[in-house]
Amino acid sequence: FNKVIYKRLNMTRKNKAPISLQKLASLMSGKEGKTAVVVGTVTDDKRLYEVPKMTVCALRFTETARASIVKAGGSCMTFDKLALQSPLGKGTVLLRGATKARETERHFGKAPGVPHSTTAPHVRSKGRKFEKARGRRRSRGYKV
Repeated sequence: FNKVIYKRLNMTRKNKAPISLQKLASLMSGKEGKTAVVVGTVTDDKRLYEVPKMTVCALRFTETARASIVKAGGSCMTFDKLALQSPLGKGTVLLRGATKARETERHFGKAPGVPHSTTAPHVRSKGRKFEKARGRRRSRGYKV
């Protein structure tokens, strides 16, 4: 457990992806009494009305996420507190955010315009005149 935490703490920022309260709540359902451990940021989610009571350990929390966890009767802790509470990681659930959810990941892959490519092109603006003509619509010649 400590080896994994050590490895994740030394990862790049890209690999320490944030996780929302909604995702955290769904992953922790049925695991009452355990501590959720996230090497990254815990962000608030407006779509989640009922925040369950849970103990969360993370690198950082957004102000609203911390407020909603504490309001639900849960607690937020840092890794130094977790090290004192359970040094070997007993009673913890190790979670991580989705690293491929970043906006930049949409532009990686097969080149835009190549058949069967769902890659988004780097466009200056999202208007009618910007990469919406030939090759994008049937009404403008052909569609790839």
